[in-house]
Amino acid sequence: MNQEIIRQTPLWAENWPIAYSVIQAVVILLVVVLVAALMSFIERRLLALWQDRYGPNRVGPGGMFQIVADMLKIMFKEDWTPKFADKLTFRLAPAVAMATAVLSFMVIPVSPTLGVADMSIGLLFFMAMAGIAVYAVLFGGWASNNKYSLLGGLRSAAQTISYEVFLGISLMGVVAIAGSFNLREIVEAQRDVWFVIPQFLGFLIFVVAGVAVTHRHPFDQPEAEQELAEGYHVEYGGMKWGMFFVAEYVNVVLISALIVTLFFGGWLAPFNLEIPFVPPVFWFVIKTAFFVMMFVLARGSLMRPRYDQVMNFGWKICLPLALVNLLVTGAVILMNQA
Repeated sequence: MNQEIIRQTPLWAENWPIAYSVIQAVVILLVVVLVAALMSFIERRLLALWQDRYGPNRVGPGGMFQIVADMLKIMFKEDWTPKFADKLTFRLAPAVAMATAVLSFMVIPVSPTLGVADMSIGLLFFMAMAGIAVYAVLFGGWASNNKYSLLGGLRSAAQTISYEVFLGISLMGVVAIAGSFNLREIVEAQRDVWFVIPQFLGFLIFVVAGVAVTHRHPFDQPEAEQELAEGYHVEYGGMKWGMFFVAEYVNVVLISALIVTLFFGGWLAPFNLEIPFVPPVFWFVIKTAFFVMMFVLARGSLMRPRYDQVMNFGWKICLPLALVNLLVTGAVILMNQA
């Protein structure tokens, strides 16, 4: 009887779970890329508002179609490669930057049932992708055969590798409390209290390290316009430059989503509120949007420190604080178990 039922089951029904997972992954990743592209317009409008100017307001009502005009301009610009550049590595760099940014989003659970991949080693996967992303700026800086690109690439490699150390150590306190590297289980462990309360020091270190890893202001030394003329992607144009550009904003959304997932309860409502007709994804989106706006606010209000000050701040302040946070967390857990 069971064999007859199996024979009568249509092929599409057998493959539906796989197809559903693929559709879900494509939809989430497309939304992330579109949000990252839209964020560039929102950032320009917000900065203009804070600086008492208009910003982009010519294309469409209120400048709403400016992002479409920018995308068309990038698509039709000349795809130029420097004469003395290493062509293979030069073309590989933006692809690596875009791929690592998008793939890192696979492990982010948007709701109890919505997410691309429910990995037991989700945090380790994110750290692995962050490590590979360093090669994108190294490749772009070295392959361009330009002194400004090379300086920007070296700055970026040193800064990213350094702050990834503090980023990883700051996460270990969360992992120790939750007892898992799985991001969905970490969110579920925050039903009683969000981890931002017991891990406030780890939260501060993660935010600082996240801004540094994404090369956002005030830690944008690798592409400082006044010093390095756009740094490691000074020789890029057209779609190659566009891939670097979108990857940066995808990373901003990624770090914001990770802050929400690790420290602010992910899709959980504040104070365990149960509001009918409000899906869990709503809370996740609202929290993530708040931290994305904080990235924009930092660009409009903070000054850029010198490169040596950034490195000194990381190794002399962030690293000791991250280690203290980890040791205190471990001691408290052992005391509670005893």
